[in-house]
Amino acid sequence: MSEPMEIKRRSFFAVAAAAVAAVQLGGLEGAFAQGTTANETPAGSAPVKFSALKEIKAGVLNVQYAEDGPRDGPPVILLHGWPYDIYSYVEVAPILAAAGYRVIAPFFRGYGGTRFLSGKTPRNGQQAALAQDIIDLMDALKIERAVIAGYDWGARTADIVAALRPDRCKALVSVSGYLIGSQEINKKPLPPKAELAWWYQFYFTTERGQEGYDANRHDFNKLIWQLASPKWKFSDATYDRSAASFENPDHVAIVIHNYRWRLDLAKGETKYDALEEKLAKLPSIEVPTITIEGDANGAPHPEPAAYASRFRGKYEHRNFTGGIGHNPPQEAPAEFAKAVIDADRL
Repeated sequence: MSEPMEIKRRSFFAVAAAAVAAVQLGGLEGAFAQGTTANETPAGSAPVKFSALKEIKAGVLNVQYAEDGPRDGPPVILLHGWPYDIYSYVEVAPILAAAGYRVIAPFFRGYGGTRFLSGKTPRNGQQAALAQDIIDLMDALKIERAVIAGYDWGARTADIVAALRPDRCKALVSVSGYLIGSQEINKKPLPPKAELAWWYQFYFTTERGQEGYDANRHDFNKLIWQLASPKWKFSDATYDRSAASFENPDHVAIVIHNYRWRLDLAKGETKYDALEEKLAKLPSIEVPTITIEGDANGAPHPEPAAYASRFRGKYEHRNFTGGIGHNPPQEAPAEFAKAVIDADRL
């Protein structure tokens, strides 16, 4: 093991150990002050990986996921975005595990080792389908309620579960706040500058875009990382660790359908119609919630004041500073882990 890697591992596990001590003493501020911000992999070192991945049949999927912490601990489910994967949480998970939580980080449909059980199942990326996948996963793992946290697609999915199934969501952490949408709302044109920020969505509406994404997904998604988090100095090795998950055979179909469905250019499955009808009404979220925004988020996102009223339970908003972009759990893992624990205690 190289010296830089050893230093990173010592720092990494020191944060987890500090979290244990802090929880035992009833305080967390000192423990999480040690956390990294604007995370960067040291030169010449290999990025940390989850020690082992698990699989379970859940709904229409065989879900691949990482798990950490005691099996009898209070469950936390961590949801990634596009174009990212579960390695957004590789430094968050051991902090939460050290604090006594059972941590589950699943690959969404179309990512990593998650596979459809049947070739006949539509490769559907609509918001209700992703949310149902998480309920199905909780059922398969016999998890009644969990703290659910996410960003990007993961935040939207977590918001949906919290809004429609508060009996399954104990508390919520959502980056960029309230992201539930509807096809009708998405039909309304945005100001030109806002439309420009969604350039990739329009690219994906074309056959050229689908073919281009398929042919260039590695470089395409790396560009998205750079644009969405302009101050995050991630290494090629860190990116490549996640890029492997984009080789899933259903990845392109899921991504393209997700963005086309939003603009009502692709149909969803009728079995999700009732859920989408509820979501189109923009239901409020009643569970305890902490929302997060990074001070250098280069991706399209709403202002916190625009969504605060959607959260009707105990609520807190946090701004992550220091150049934090669109992927706070990977860019500021200790601060994100603290938000999860604090949401559970609201």
